[in-house]
Amino acid sequence: MAKSVNILINNTSYELEGQAAHATLLQFVRQQAGLTGTKEGCASGDCGACTVLVRETESASPTFRSINACITPLHAVTGKQIFTVEHLSDGDTLHPAQAAMVACHGSQCGYCTPGFVMSLAALHENAKGHDEPPLREAICEAISGNLCRCTGYRPIIEAGLKMPQFGEHALEVGNIELSNTASEAGHASYARPRSEHELQAAMRALPNAVLVAGGTDLWLEVTQRYTPFEQVIDLSEIPSLTCITENEDNLVLGAAVRYAQLETRFKSIPAIHALLSRIASRQIRNRGTIGGNIVNASPIADLPPLLLCLDAELELIDDEGQARRIALEDFYQGYKQTALAENEYLARIHIPKTQLDDTLHCFKISKRFEDDISSVMLAVRIASSTESDKADTVRVAVGGMAATPLRLPQVEAALKGTDIGNPDSLARAKEALQSLQPLDDVRASAAYRMAMAQALLEKAWRAGRATPLSIWSPETEGDRHHA
Repeated sequence: MAKSVNILINNTSYELEGQAAHATLLQFVRQQAGLTGTKEGCASGDCGACTVLVRETESASPTFRSINACITPLHAVTGKQIFTVEHLSDGDTLHPAQAAMVACHGSQCGYCTPGFVMSLAALHENAKGHDEPPLREAICEAISGNLCRCTGYRPIIEAGLKMPQFGEHALEVGNIELSNTASEAGHASYARPRSEHELQAAMRALPNAVLVAGGTDLWLEVTQRYTPFEQVIDLSEIPSLTCITENEDNLVLGAAVRYAQLETRFKSIPAIHALLSRIASRQIRNRGTIGGNIVNASPIADLPPLLLCLDAELELIDDEGQARRIALEDFYQGYKQTALAENEYLARIHIPKTQLDDTLHCFKISKRFEDDISSVMLAVRIASSTESDKADTVRVAVGGMAATPLRLPQVEAALKGTDIGNPDSLARAKEALQSLQPLDDVRASAAYRMAMAQALLEKAWRAGRATPLSIWSPETEGDRHHA
C-alpha cells in the first residue's frame, strides 16, 4: 500500500505538520517547496501570476482547474495534486502551452508568463478528446484572470490558438494515496468535516473558527489585512453543501457550490449564464461559492440581486442541527450585517423552480469587463400570461446602490399590472428609483450609479419578454479582451 501523505505538488509528496491554519498555498509552494516559478503579484486573486492547477485525485478522467494560489488556504488542497509551471515540461519537451508562447513571442518582461502558461495549459489539457481546438472566445475566457502589465495580449492569444500544433504532451499524474481528513491536515485548528453532523461538532469544538468554502474573498483578510485565522472550518468537502439538487417545488443549491458548477447548471438560462461569466475570472469561479457571495454581505456582490429577484430563501442551521428558513430579502440587516447567528451556517439556497421560467434580465456595470466587481448591478424578473402583455409579476433588485443588496418594491409596484414596455409606468418606476441614495465612492459616483440604474431598468423594461442576449459573443467581441 502506498504511503499516505497530505499533499502532492507536481509528483512530490509533502506533510503539512506545523503549518498555520491561515497559511496559503502560494506561501508553501514558494517558501517550503522552493517552486518559485509561481509568482506573487497582487495577493488578492486579481493578477493571476500565482496560477496553479489542481486535480481532484478521485477523478477517473483527470480534469484540471486553474486556481489562485495566493488566496487558496493551504489545508484546503489537502488530498489533492497541485501542478506548478515547473512540472509542465518533462525536461526534454515543452508543454504545448509553453512551446506556443515561445513560438508566438508571448512573453515580455516575463513576470506574468508562468500564470498565463498555467491558464492556457488548463484549457489545453481539458480540451483533449474534443474534436475542435479551443476558439478565441475560450482562450480569452481562460486567461481572463491573468494580467499582463506590458499589455501583450495579442501574442498570448495567438499562442493559445496555436497550442494544438505542438502535440499532446500529457501532465504526469501521481498515483500516491493521499489522505485529506481533518486529523491529518497538519493543524489541530483547521477542520475539514465530511458531513454536516461533523461540521456541527466542529463548530462546537472550535467556537471562534471562521467558516470557509472557497475563500476567494475571505482570504483577503489574511493576505491584505494580515489577519491570522487561528481556527478555521472548511466546508468544501461536505457533499450535502457542494451539490445541486431539486425537489417538486425548488431548485436547491448547496452553499459551497462553486460558480463553475453554477455555470454548468444554468447554461440553458442565458441571463444567468451570462452573469456568471462576468463574475471575476476563471480561477475565482473554480473556487468561489454561492454561499460565500451571500454571507460576506458585500453591497456589490453579483449574485444577491439575481437571487432577490428569484424570491430565494436561505436555509440556516445551527451547531445543534436546528434549521430555519429565511427570505433572502430579510437576511441583510446593514452594511456587512446579516441575520446569521454566531452559531449558524448557511446550508442551502432554495429557489422556486417556476421563477426560472420567467423572463430574466441581469446587468452588471464595472470598470473592467472581467475580473472586476460591479459598480452597479441590476436584476429584473418579469412574468406574464401568454395571452396578455401585462406584467403580472415584477421583481427588481439592485447591488451597489446602498449598504446592502436591495429588492425595490416601489419600483415593482410602478410596473406591475401595466403593459410591458409602457413608457408611463417606466417613468413612474424611474421616479421611484430616485428614493435611493446610492453609494458615492472611488468606484463610482452616486450620480453615475443612479443614471446607470435608471438606464438599465429602461433597457430591461423595453426588452420585455424577449430572450436576453448573452453579454458578449465571439461575433461581436473584436479585441475586447483587456482592451
